[in-house]
Amino acid sequence: MKIGIIKEGKIPRDARVVLKPSQCAYLRNKEGADLVVQSSEVRCYSDEEYRAQGVPVVSSVDDCDILLGVKEVPVAELIAHKTYFFFSHTIKAQPYNRELLRKILDKNIRLLDYEVLTDAQGKRLIAFGFFAGMVGAHNALLTYGRRSGSFALGRMKDAFDYAQIKKTYQDISWPAIKIVLTGKGRVGAGAAKVLDDMGIRKVNSDEFLQQDFDEAVYTQIDFDKYVRPKPSSRHGLKDFFEHPEEFESAFSPFAAVADVMINGVYWDNKAPAFFTKEDMRRSDYRIEVIADITCDIAPVSSIPSTLRATTIDDPFFGYDPVSEKETDPFQDHAIDMMTIDNLPNELPRDASTSFGQQFIEHIWPQIKAGDFEGDILLGATIAREGKLGPHFKYLEDFVAK
Repeated sequence: MKIGIIKEGKIPRDARVVLKPSQCAYLRNKEGADLVVQSSEVRCYSDEEYRAQGVPVVSSVDDCDILLGVKEVPVAELIAHKTYFFFSHTIKAQPYNRELLRKILDKNIRLLDYEVLTDAQGKRLIAFGFFAGMVGAHNALLTYGRRSGSFALGRMKDAFDYAQIKKTYQDISWPAIKIVLTGKGRVGAGAAKVLDDMGIRKVNSDEFLQQDFDEAVYTQIDFDKYVRPKPSSRHGLKDFFEHPEEFESAFSPFAAVADVMINGVYWDNKAPAFFTKEDMRRSDYRIEVIADITCDIAPVSSIPSTLRATTIDDPFFGYDPVSEKETDPFQDHAIDMMTIDNLPNELPRDASTSFGQQFIEHIWPQIKAGDFEGDILLGATIAREGKLGPHFKYLEDFVAK
């Protein structure tokens, strides 16, 4: 069972990697893994850093059985009859990856998606979400600073690691703005860490809604604050995740007082959006900057102004609520959107280190044992033997369209 870490082929290129050099060396030397790394010029760890750890760097991974990547593999680069691990972005029937899933089935590829590698309680075992939250919160303030001109914040992508960028926060005087952060999972925790490191005071939701402040503050809210059962619903809040279609948005009080929104919620297609396009035209809608870390693309999205994903090189666009179209950012009549869909790639070394630790702890033991029929690996198997995995039969109509 030979394992290959593939170079990232999706454009824009991603600098993250599943395992950093010392982690690869550990698996080879301590765990007996036959593991190689495909040469890459864009990876955050250089080929020489892998060679220095005794890890073979190769030009081709055609002879590997298991291939580990981060982002979707371009269709033209898929190798038939292999086992792949990567984030496929297909489990919500995302139309832009329909052809990818078709080719995976055609090429008899076994695909396992990190997003659905979970334990017996359904908790994700491996994710970049914490770092997406960190970069998303930083970029939310970066966007507001560009919009208002009240402070200047550097880019995380230009720093060696988070420790370097964190030192710059103490030199910034934040204006008296109100920030609402949605979600209390990995993404929310990462975003909250950065806001705390910035010295922005955290307040509870009641204080946030009812008080004015002469300093920057933020509140972090979960579903119990931003949705409520529909009048006709027989369900209570505890049933939200089982019956999201029975709920409606309760977010409007926050939209009326917040200057910045950071969205870190995993969104179910059946759940209500936070607000509508019509709501965004209301005179009491105050939000000027939205950092949509979740980045579900409208119209099937929790935020209707997320018209597209932006890139690390070009992170912003403006949304005009009147025309309901994209416009240039940083204009008074527009809402500024930050919708980068690979945010952890701005902190690739930190993010890769954490991801590799999770992989070794939770996923490697399953691979080493060859337990592809066990609950953990089978539960994340989107495709195998030319067919959809047992937990993903619901995608049959999606593939057939």
